[in-house]
Amino acid sequence: MANPLVLTGLGFYLALMLGIGLYASRRIKGSADFIVAGKRLSLLLCTATLAATWFGGGICIGAASAAYKGGLLAVVADPFGAALCLFLAGLFYVRLMRRMGLMTIASFFTSRFGPKAGLLASLCTIPAYVGWVGSLLVAFGRILQTLTGIEPATGICIATAIVLVYTWAGGMWAVTLTDVVQVVVLILGLFILTPILISDMGGWAAIVAQIPSSRFDFYPQEGTSASWLSYARDWLVIGLGNLAGQDLIQRSLSSRDEKIAYRSAYLAGLLYITVGLLPIFLGMAGAVVLPGLADPDLIMMSLAMKYLPDLALVLFMGALLSALLSSADSALLAPASVLGWDLLHYFKPDASEQLSLRTTRLSVLLLGIFSLAIALQTSSVYELMVNSWSVLLASLFVPLTAGLWWRHSNDLGALASILVGLCSWQILSFAAPDMPSDLLAVPFAAIALVLVSYLSKDQSPPRPLLDAEGHKLDYTDRLGTQLFAKS
Repeated sequence: MANPLVLTGLGFYLALMLGIGLYASRRIKGSADFIVAGKRLSLLLCTATLAATWFGGGICIGAASAAYKGGLLAVVADPFGAALCLFLAGLFYVRLMRRMGLMTIASFFTSRFGPKAGLLASLCTIPAYVGWVGSLLVAFGRILQTLTGIEPATGICIATAIVLVYTWAGGMWAVTLTDVVQVVVLILGLFILTPILISDMGGWAAIVAQIPSSRFDFYPQEGTSASWLSYARDWLVIGLGNLAGQDLIQRSLSSRDEKIAYRSAYLAGLLYITVGLLPIFLGMAGAVVLPGLADPDLIMMSLAMKYLPDLALVLFMGALLSALLSSADSALLAPASVLGWDLLHYFKPDASEQLSLRTTRLSVLLLGIFSLAIALQTSSVYELMVNSWSVLLASLFVPLTAGLWWRHSNDLGALASILVGLCSWQILSFAAPDMPSDLLAVPFAAIALVLVSYLSKDQSPPRPLLDAEGHKLDYTDRLGTQLFAKS
């Protein structure tokens, strides 16, 4: 029987999120407000929305489940690889991209490598986020299933409706404002309630004594080349792949200036590698106190319902829902922004601000429906979330890095890199299914970029870096190292 207090509390929380989203819609005047929040986010807002985006169902549901089944070695990709991504972004990537005044990740490819590269980058971005949204909706359905006993499919449909409404209404402004609330609820919930749960389960020392030592291994013990390649893939599929992610770049581009862009990445990374470990510890502890769980994806909810009183349970479930909603809205807005800005302007260069806004909003709805269809056909949260980034790692990571750091890279080199990366990824996945084909595609993409750029340098001279107004930018001050200087 569902607990009325818990359902009332969660109902109020979800209604609050919808209200904030609808309030934010009043600030939307054009596509720049909808896609990058008018490029006015402060350090606090930028850090909050970036951290909230990272704290999704992948960590709070999927990683806890993976830790339940396999310990630390099963969760290298998230949170460790995901935190690595934030630190690398802050140090090497987002400062110069914010200086360029872009709207999307695909806009960088258009500016640096031409319209065809921008089109390819747009087409590579969309499938990654559809899969990610699907994983988050699955996790939401799991929570509602635990609390109410309803079918997961019904919970997934409810989650889709909530996220669609406030993302469609308020865009990046709504996402940012709701993210602030969600990340506060999440961090407070996990920091307050994790010690309570651990204490009620008998204390961490007593639990650790019952966990096999192999669950704390942080690197492969067998030492084979295949195991180390898979280990490297776990670190890098998100650690490098999401550097070309629209969700990450969108927040950096929404910041008030370039220093806020890279400082917020560092702060969000610190939050993630600390708070993000708490669901991991709970998953490992859950393997001791609730062994043999039929559905490990439910471990966090099962622990909460077993050990927490009603008021604490409301806070804990609110924290889990915060994690899911804060990522789902971002994951929906990211590809919708690419559709409503990059693809629209590729086929209709003179598209107005209002047409771009309408297209982006329509894209939110269509992508939400498509993600819903995927969610209804899948069952593994963590696997779906991690595999969503394979396409970005194989296709966009190399030309993005070269575009920022190697001035001799050109249009043809970038196009070759994207196509060779995608093809080699698919070929390797069939030829060597036990190997990390997405990671192994990266050197092929890099070789293609360097060779083609050199061979075609006369035919296709490298484009300079330009800002949004078409002014040439130099390659100085690219590193995000001024941590404490005044903005």
